[in-house]
Amino acid sequence: MPSTINLRCSRFSDVLNIWMLVVSWTGKRAEGDTMARLTRAQQQERTRAAVLVAARQEFAEHGYVEAKIDRIAERAELTRGAVYSNFAGKRALYLAVLADAAERARVSAESPGESPDSAGRALGAFARVWLERLPLAGDTPGSGHLQLRSLSGVLDTDSARTALAELVRFEALLLALALEPRTAVRTRTVRLADLVLTLLHGAASLAENAPGVGDPFELARAAEHLASIAAIDDAEPSHLPFVAPAQSAKDQWAAPRGLRDEITGRQVDLGDDGVVVVLGVGRLSAAEEAVRSARLRDEVTFVVVTSDPAEIGRLARLRIVDLIGCLRRVFAAEELPRPRIVFDDGGTVPAAIGWNSIDDLTEVAFRVHDGLIVARADGRGAGHAAASCSAHERRRQR
Repeated sequence: MPSTINLRCSRFSDVLNIWMLVVSWTGKRAEGDTMARLTRAQQQERTRAAVLVAARQEFAEHGYVEAKIDRIAERAELTRGAVYSNFAGKRALYLAVLADAAERARVSAESPGESPDSAGRALGAFARVWLERLPLAGDTPGSGHLQLRSLSGVLDTDSARTALAELVRFEALLLALALEPRTAVRTRTVRLADLVLTLLHGAASLAENAPGVGDPFELARAAEHLASIAAIDDAEPSHLPFVAPAQSAKDQWAAPRGLRDEITGRQVDLGDDGVVVVLGVGRLSAAEEAVRSARLRDEVTFVVVTSDPAEIGRLARLRIVDLIGCLRRVFAAEELPRPRIVFDDGGTVPAAIGWNSIDDLTEVAFRVHDGLIVARADGRGAGHAAASCSAHERRRQR
């Protein structure tokens, strides 16, 4: 009897071992099949995600200046070539890391049930949200720079610095539109928003070099009190009276699909009645004159384009998405800025209207009615020309 039991146990052990080998082999084969089934785009996205994780660790530990692409590749268990196949260089990779962080913060931001009941309280609440990024005294320099979305030592070209100046003006416009959601935006409010952003960025610059300096609560109160400063509402920009009027048209066009509004996260239908303004990153300040010229009920869409998506495009995405994430935590969803913002790195919108040459100074605008392009303008002041073109003026031009 014992020998029979031992024989059975031995056979059972053999069967169990064989079964475990089969399961192990099947699992590895399934994993291999899954990898084989990944499309090229999926494989590239997986590689890109791994590089971003590794790059964030590298930048947090060594800072932007001392970070090395070779170490990033090693952290991601990839080759140096694999990193460069997804990112043009260290600057592009750093901007991508910051833009990814801003996007995650924007997605997780939840709008309150109602907005603050005054401009001062709204600015104080906005400042408190924005100042959460200030590094603490114990943070390493690299991690502090990442938390601040710091651009110190990163923008060393004239085009990048010009783009940043335009982006700051565009950010001020978006903040002003949130402060005045139901009225025509005033120059005074834009100036106030610009002043608050200057205060916050100044505090961030100081905290970057001296962590722990500056009381966030005091700064938030200062931002709130800025609302009481008397600022003059200037007249319209001096060049606007000399802008050529929009040209009347009656053009069929195929509005590009798959574009997203960065403020709401919803898909954009450019076939809707309204004004579409295509702006290079170096001309984003022109958005203010387009908004001021549009009628309150107009659907205004800003399409942001650039000839350098790898760096200037990522810089624009970082700054705009970061600001939107802050706005979403302060203002009720229905009181967020009404203009739609679309990033069009591929230039699909200008191509759809026959404009194939885009750069950071592009300024093209058109008005859509009943699915047709009924007015066109290009060059300096194009957004103002298309937005101010009324139905009566279009009929008269025809």
